[in-house]
Parts: sequence; structure tokens; C-alpha cells
Amino acid sequence: MWTYHSRGRKAGPRLRVFMPKITAIQPQKKNPRRVNIYLDGEFAFGLSRIVAAWLRVGQHLSAEKIAQLREEDQREKAYQQALRFLSYRPRSQAEIRRNLRKHDIPESIIEDIIQRLEEIGLANDEEFARAWIENRNTFRPRSRRALTSELRQKGVPEDIIRSVLDENTDDEHLAYQAGLRKARKLAHLEWPDFRRKLGDFLARRGFNYSVIAPLLRQLWQEVHPESDPTTEDIV
Repeated sequence: MWTYHSRGRKAGPRLRVFMPKITAIQPQKKNPRRVNIYLDGEFAFGLSRIVAAWLRVGQHLSAEKIAQLREEDQREKAYQQALRFLSYRPRSQAEIRRNLRKHDIPESIIEDIIQRLEEIGLANDEEFARAWIENRNTFRPRSRRALTSELRQKGVPEDIIRSVLDENTDDEHLAYQAGLRKARKLAHLEWPDFRRKLGDFLARRGFNYSVIAPLLRQLWQEVHPESDPTTEDIV
């Protein structure tokens, strides 16, 4: 097609932009939550059902629209991956980032996913730290020092670690809770072996000697109320 300027001078051909047409939208056999998009009779790409919800057969797609759909699909896949990762237990933001990087998700999309998860309360480092400490205190009590190390490994910021630990940790109480359970299992031992094994156990949980030492004799007496250990030093 040729066009003309107002004075009658030939201006040249008007170029038509070719846009492929959607000829089929078919569910994927192995993943019904995704669909295959066919353009002009040939498979073009796959999309999540959520991203493809507004597409229809007969619709023409520009190159820009195709690029947008693929980016939205990548974001949706990243979001679903994050939800699967969170389905096993609460996670810190750093853990979520590491997992998404492992799946080759671009950094810009990762930050969008973190923000999206924050908005629905699934990526809150303060709540994660509280839940972690509560779980440890209930099932496997350990020292403030050990909890600090664990939360650092999970990537929780230092200010959040300090704040949450100040609210939820008392080493003497935690050592007693951890030691009492172990002491009951060691009650059949003589005092020297009882003292050594229980002391080693509490040390592995991160408790200091100043907390462990007075506790050993206390726990012995609780599981052997009729006995009293020798007066030798407790080490």
C-alpha cells in the first residue's frame, strides 16, 4: 500500500506490523495448572492458567505483549515455588531468596516475590525468629548463644535476633528444661557418669559452665531424691 502527502507527492509504502494470532489454548497433560499457547497453528510457549486467563482464541499478540506474558509467567512460577518452599515450615527472607536463586529466578523478580509474601504475612523475619525460638524452647531447648547462631545461619538480621531473644530467652530456665528431660534418661547412671554425660549434653546445647555447674547437682537430686552425690567438684 502506498500513501501520498497532501501535495500529491508519493510518500512510500505503509508498513503493516505482523502480529501472530492465538489458534489454540490447551491444558498441559503433565501440569493442568498450565496451558500451552499456539500461535498461527504452532506451539509458541506455556503459561500458568492465572496469566493466561484473559487470553482467547483468535486474539492477536504483539511482540511486546508476548514478552509481557512470559515475564508475568516467570513471576507466577517464582511465587508458586516460594509457596511450595514455605509449605514445609516458616522461612526467613534470606532462606526464600536462596531457594529462588537456586531455581535461577532473576533478582528483580525475587525482590517482587519477597514484597508480595510480606504483604500477606509469609515473609516476616521477626515472626519467623519468634516461631523458631518458640519451637526450640518447646522441643529442644538450647542456649541464647546457640539460638543466635542458628538464626544467623537463617539470615535473620542482628537487630531482630537481639530483640526477639531478649523477649523469649532465659538461659537458666532453658538449661533446666533441656537438662531435666535428659536427666530422666540418665537416671540409671552413677553420679560421675551422670554428671559427665549431662554436662556434655548441656554444653552441646550451647550453655555456659556457669549455668551448667549448679544445675547438675540440682537435677541429680530431682531424679534421685533419696540420694546425695559426693562433695567432689562438679566439672
